[in-house]
Amino acid sequence: MVVFDGHEFQTAEESRLNEDRKRQKYWKKWVREDYSADGDAWSHFPHEHSRSRAYRWGEDGIAGVCDTHGYQNIAFAFWNGQDPFLKERLFGLSNPQGNHGESIKEAHFHLDNTPQHSYMKYLYKYPQKAFPYEDLLKENAKRGKEDKEYQILDTGIFDEDRYWDIFIETAKEDDDPDELLFRVTAWNRGPDPAPLHIVPHVWFRNTWAWGREPPENKPAIGVADENLLKSKHHKLGDRYVLLSPSPGVGPSGDDVHPEFMFTENDTNYELLYKGKNEQPYVKDAFHRYIVDGEKGAINPAQTGTKAAAWYSFNEGGGVGPGECAVVRFRFSRKPETYLDEEEFDDLIEKRREEADDFYYHISPLPMADDLRNIQRQAFAGMMWCKQHYLFIWEEWANGDPSQPPPPESRKGIRNSAWKHLYCDDILSMPDSWEYPFFAAWDTSFHCITLAMIDPEFAKKQLDLFTREWYCHPNGQLPAYEWNFGDVNPPVHAWATFRTFKIERKLYGRQDLDFLERVFQKLLLNFTWWVNRKDVEGKNVFEGGFLGLDNIGLFNRSEPLPTGGTLEQADSTGWMGFYCLNMLNIALELAKHRRIYEDIASKFFEHFILISDAMTWRMGQKEEQSLWNEQDGFYYDAISWGGPWIQQLPVRSLVGLIPLYATLTLEPELLNRLPSFKKRVEWFMNNRCDVAERTMHSIRKRGKGDRILLSLVNKERLLKICERMLDEDEFFSPYGIRSLSKYHKEHPYSMDVNGQTFKVGYVPGDSDSGLFGGNSNWRGPIWLCVNFLLVESLQRFYLFFGQDLQVECPTGSGDFMHLGHVSEEIQHRLQHMFARHDDGRRSINGNNDILDFDPNWRDYLWFYEFFDGDSGRGLGATHQCGWTGLIARMIHDTGVNCRLPQTPRTPSAGMAHYFDDILHRHLGGAQTPRTPMLSPRLRRSSTSRSIAARSDFDLNDLNGYDDEAGGGFPARKGSMAAPGMGQNGTNGLTLSQKLKGREEDEKHLHAYIHQQLEKVRLERGADGYSQGDEFEAHANE
Repeated sequence: MVVFDGHEFQTAEESRLNEDRKRQKYWKKWVREDYSADGDAWSHFPHEHSRSRAYRWGEDGIAGVCDTHGYQNIAFAFWNGQDPFLKERLFGLSNPQGNHGESIKEAHFHLDNTPQHSYMKYLYKYPQKAFPYEDLLKENAKRGKEDKEYQILDTGIFDEDRYWDIFIETAKEDDDPDELLFRVTAWNRGPDPAPLHIVPHVWFRNTWAWGREPPENKPAIGVADENLLKSKHHKLGDRYVLLSPSPGVGPSGDDVHPEFMFTENDTNYELLYKGKNEQPYVKDAFHRYIVDGEKGAINPAQTGTKAAAWYSFNEGGGVGPGECAVVRFRFSRKPETYLDEEEFDDLIEKRREEADDFYYHISPLPMADDLRNIQRQAFAGMMWCKQHYLFIWEEWANGDPSQPPPPESRKGIRNSAWKHLYCDDILSMPDSWEYPFFAAWDTSFHCITLAMIDPEFAKKQLDLFTREWYCHPNGQLPAYEWNFGDVNPPVHAWATFRTFKIERKLYGRQDLDFLERVFQKLLLNFTWWVNRKDVEGKNVFEGGFLGLDNIGLFNRSEPLPTGGTLEQADSTGWMGFYCLNMLNIALELAKHRRIYEDIASKFFEHFILISDAMTWRMGQKEEQSLWNEQDGFYYDAISWGGPWIQQLPVRSLVGLIPLYATLTLEPELLNRLPSFKKRVEWFMNNRCDVAERTMHSIRKRGKGDRILLSLVNKERLLKICERMLDEDEFFSPYGIRSLSKYHKEHPYSMDVNGQTFKVGYVPGDSDSGLFGGNSNWRGPIWLCVNFLLVESLQRFYLFFGQDLQVECPTGSGDFMHLGHVSEEIQHRLQHMFARHDDGRRSINGNNDILDFDPNWRDYLWFYEFFDGDSGRGLGATHQCGWTGLIARMIHDTGVNCRLPQTPRTPSAGMAHYFDDILHRHLGGAQTPRTPMLSPRLRRSSTSRSIAARSDFDLNDLNGYDDEAGGGFPARKGSMAAPGMGQNGTNGLTLSQKLKGREEDEKHLHAYIHQQLEKVRLERGADGYSQGDEFEAHANE
């Protein structure tokens, strides 16, 4: 429960979170395969195979949900009467087909989703004309690396608004997380009537064809009654799907009844491989039945492992302009045969209101509605990108008993050293289409946002990667599916501690068991890093790829063409960062178990040695290191041993990453840990040689008598900031670039053995195919690294306070302390997403439809990275993982984020907020709701009939009955939540309920008032309020 003003405030969604955390109820239960010989997954399993070939490891579908092991799946298919096949899944280009790598070519949006998935909302924009599959393929094939991608909006398929807005909503019952309600509402945005076929699918993942299960365990779906399906599974038990007739769209007014179809989720070998099918009903049956009119494609016995309900809205030319088609169904354990559509719709609306309530209390401070909408969709995307991930190396490499043996080469394609991997979990994916697999460092950033709304899930993600079925026996964490053995930046410890602190601050509880458990495993990982990436033991690290793809002059994952070893400023910076985060965790644990003071001392001393090595490689003052004094910047360097070293003067994020390694030690904490304090003092007094070079900041106390640990001293900090805040170098109107704009006119190149290697400023998509060509670190803005820079500046502010002022932007004549600099960066990042005065959003790249069309302008895509000059979104369109960090930034600084492009200082912007929003907000006790409600949905004639009407008066149904014991009346067919009275209100009377709500609101508004006054006062004193979540504190 969220804690305000020392008071615990629990929304309905938080109650569900607590039930799940305590294992009382399992609210989260429903939530590229490569078998090639050469590792070419894209060519081995193309899009055209997907409708006919059974998947071995996972499933896909539009707005799909599944159980926690992906056995049973529900998703949606559509047909507009024009496409050559059913729209069962989203379409995109493979890596070889796209001019900038793999790319989805659809228009869909994640609009809402709660942590327990009690309410979910998804929007798919489906063209009424034939989907432009060939146009997208051919036009993108013509384009080169210098050209923009050809997207679906470029095809003209949405011209004249000839498309469907298909909203798919899912909700759960009050008391049973296994009761799911689905509603599909398809609005005809075009000028003419148009036909639409809505085909909900229910099916089982194929677990029976591989020879690993006895035949009797094969699941089945069949007809139980009119409009009722029954499924049986040996692990899930019996489930029922109850479908309601839909209101008709034609002149007859007749309801549209679903037609059931059944087949097996088996590969069509006859079509794909000219082989023989064991039985005639295969995976692509519904496509052949509906689109091709092949009546023998589906099973007349009405049974199978895959079922669908076909709703055809085509009478009288179809759905009229501005009208909608509606489909409702329930997935249940109960064999009910009647669906009350009024009750059904009311429950969905109730879940939506609870979602509003939940998210409002996550960020209750007043902010622009646009920012709140951006944050809400960012959270929703994080939830929609949770997927079941199944990968068992042993089964993948060696094949299945009932299948032909795989080529021997498969074992050596990739991941041959990861034979222990056994993944069967719900994971947070970077992008639900383009990256349907985990990446360890991506996940760490995901968890910062996830911890705000579901700390249990965030902790589970961080814990999983350190468990023995993921983590290598040697201590390495798996990087990503294409190469688990590659090296990602070591951000796991940072994410672990931040997740721990966020849960404590927002929810008032601390999970020390989680912190200690992950810390113990990270000790192994830290040792792996030291042994593998600092082979000579000199505390200067290699690392290779480190997640930054093409940032370097050479491919950093391969041996250098020059010979020698690449000493990386970013790798060494990351290790300093890792060291300090392990120190932070150790100090936190030491407050409860003093034995951790010893390990804290170890990380303290190890960090000092890394810091020293960043400047003095061998301890000789005349030698060259990774720091360039003349340029005031850190560079990678090629080392051939001894004094032979050559710097690579590329001004990139590599030289900013050392700023991450920053930590302040609170004097109260040192006094509470005498053993650690004694060791720190001993080191200061007895290692004078190191202290003279790198520890001056330890001897000199800062603001609040704090001690600063940092890879960079004050002088270097100022020099780096001068470049970082220069708008002609790193400082974009939309955040910090990954490569300095200086290299636009001054690219750096090197000739090696007749080959020229060059790095230049490329603000948009990559101009090369390095690392697949679908990402670019030579100029664009990435939220993940900006987020860490913001935190580092806040840590520096905790030490230097207002005494250290820097020019921001460089050359502007405006000076501000580092806390305000961190705010300025966050505001610029938010400006990419926020609507400008002219109605445009930078991320949309001046697209008129996205910016101005009323059916598009409020929906956002969360891109993977952003153009360094324009802020245009690039890469994956639903990279809600680390781009979802924008939700956290809005939470922290949205209250004082000035509108984009307005020439007013942050303080002047705050005056507007305080004069207008503060008093207006505190004047009432109402919780804001979603501003736009959908029109009242049509219901079928069955629902409208007199016999189906409720016996209750509408006022009674939605009102209170204090005489009967209080609360809302229990509805027909519903059950009260456990621990509650019959009417689901803990047996409280109306007066008690209202009094409790009044008390909650009182504390909430006291909290809002305190926070806004704090910002007002600190702004007046030129202070700064952020930065209290990063370090261990004595009084927590």
